[in-house]
Amino acid sequence: MTTWFSFLQGGLLQLSPWALVAAVLVLTHITIIAVTLFLHRSQAHRGLDLHPAIAHFLRFWLWLTTGMITKEWVAIHRKHHAKCEREGDPHSPAIFGLSQVFFQGAELYRNEAKNADTLKRYGHGTPDDWIERRLYSRHNLLGIVSMLVIDLALFGVLGLTVWAVQMAWIPFWAAGVVNGLGHAWGYRNFACPDDSTNVVPWGVLIGGEELHNNHHAYGTSAKFSSKWYEFDLGWMYIRLLQALGLATVRKVAPRLRLQSSGPVAIDSLGPDQLQGIIAHRYEVLARYSHMVRVAVTQELKSLALPGRPGDRDLLRQCRKWLSRDDATLDADKRAQVARALTLVPALSTLVQMRHDLQGLWESSSASSEQLLADLRVWCRRAQASGIDGLEQFAYRLRRYAL
Repeated sequence: MTTWFSFLQGGLLQLSPWALVAAVLVLTHITIIAVTLFLHRSQAHRGLDLHPAIAHFLRFWLWLTTGMITKEWVAIHRKHHAKCEREGDPHSPAIFGLSQVFFQGAELYRNEAKNADTLKRYGHGTPDDWIERRLYSRHNLLGIVSMLVIDLALFGVLGLTVWAVQMAWIPFWAAGVVNGLGHAWGYRNFACPDDSTNVVPWGVLIGGEELHNNHHAYGTSAKFSSKWYEFDLGWMYIRLLQALGLATVRKVAPRLRLQSSGPVAIDSLGPDQLQGIIAHRYEVLARYSHMVRVAVTQELKSLALPGRPGDRDLLRQCRKWLSRDDATLDADKRAQVARALTLVPALSTLVQMRHDLQGLWESSSASSEQLLADLRVWCRRAQASGIDGLEQFAYRLRRYAL
């Protein structure tokens, strides 16, 4: 009787409270690894190839701990990138509001998984073998029920709590924190055309997924960290698997290289500089945005005069909008930006020059020769603008290289 009661209390393992907490963290961490390495970096973006044994173990673990179907997760995530912050994005705070994405992110996933067109258009290339068709996809709920039985056997009645934490882990951290806070709060290294942010510069609980802005800037990169102080735990595991011959990295973000010999003369700008600028376009725009913010700050100081509080308030309100595309702003914000630009002609020049610079990589029909000619014209205009920040920016831009 005592043995049976002891089994009900602590299961087969009979762990101490702290050991039980450690076990939960290990189990949930394996799930995070499975999501970031298998579902995200390997399946959704093809930045990583995993050894079949590793790939199948992670797929099996996800079946046990989440019940997620690979094709559904991949399709929804790819659609998120294709429609980011626009109508059709399955889980954007800009569309649904931060509160709904944070607290009901898993429900948004389930709703989108019912969209057959999403699965057909974005779910290609995912596993379609016998075990996927007959077990993982057809009986996905069987996996999480099996996990419940295993937890009860290993941990006794506390196994129910362990199982509940496992089931809530991905909905909270991935669907809530990454998809919610990762598009609403944090810092940005790259000015990609969405609201993605890096939640923190390092992380253990989310396996590198917190570096969300870096990922949106270079979606197919298997490595998410960009700055020296950022730590991508998922990349550490990838490097370990790579050393063991169990993973192959297919793509990483290009490293920024500036020519050490100084800027190329404008008339000598060539394909190397053009491709360097295009490859690092989001870094270029991030630097440009910083330049605009500095210019606004300087103008706010010059407007610190009695009788002009309205102008100062308008500029202060528009500071973060001046570095964004008009298409991402509603009509009221666009009107405020237009009024702000009439106050400071130099800001109007900066905004127009940013639009023209973006044309270098947004044009789908111009030849390389035409783009090079446009780049040279842009640099000459920048140098002749009389705006010190813009002149320095163009000076640095001419040092970009692949």
